[in-house]
Amino acid sequence: MELYYSPASAPCRAVQMTALALGVQLNLKEINLMNGMNHQRPDYGRITPQHSIPTLKDKDLILWESRAIQMYLVEQYGKDDTLYPKDPSKQAKVNERLFFDACILYHRFAEYYHEQVYGGLEGDDKKLAALEDAVKMLDLFLEGQPYVTGEAMTIVDLSMLATVATMNCLGFELKPYHNVLEWYKHMKDVAPGSKFNEAGAKEFAALK
Repeated sequence: MELYYSPASAPCRAVQMTALALGVQLNLKEINLMNGMNHQRPDYGRITPQHSIPTLKDKDLILWESRAIQMYLVEQYGKDDTLYPKDPSKQAKVNERLFFDACILYHRFAEYYHEQVYGGLEGDDKKLAALEDAVKMLDLFLEGQPYVTGEAMTIVDLSMLATVATMNCLGFELKPYHNVLEWYKHMKDVAPGSKFNEAGAKEFAALK
């Protein structure tokens, strides 16, 4: 099973942590996003027309979009369904928070930080405020429970951990968000692959 990835990419690290939690071995194929020719080359475009990472190749299946890959790995290789529950109501809650992650939290993270990291621009106050609002919502999700959807760690915790770790390394202040800060500290202790997640987050922050 091949994973085209960059260690600096939060979505790629989310997939790697999921695979590690499942005991799934990945053959890592590093793509350097700072060298546009690397992921824009035609042979890579034949694997993923979006020229995006992460992209998973499992026999005849080629899959991109990190959260879809996380779902697939659990459903295909999980010994149980803890990371992505089969129960419709529990799965619906995980899906809800995954969509929040993809469309709100990570999207606002990328809007605020990517133009600084890749474009050398100053931070935009309105985009920072939008990101802060997203983190406030995550703080509400975590009120009275240890994980984003309840009492058990799921793929949404791993996905958000990759993003929050990167934000932290970029200097985003987590102290005003008590629940997020405590969750982040806990996830660093218990998440499979937390050390390489932190290392990758620092690698991304160093590009700024």
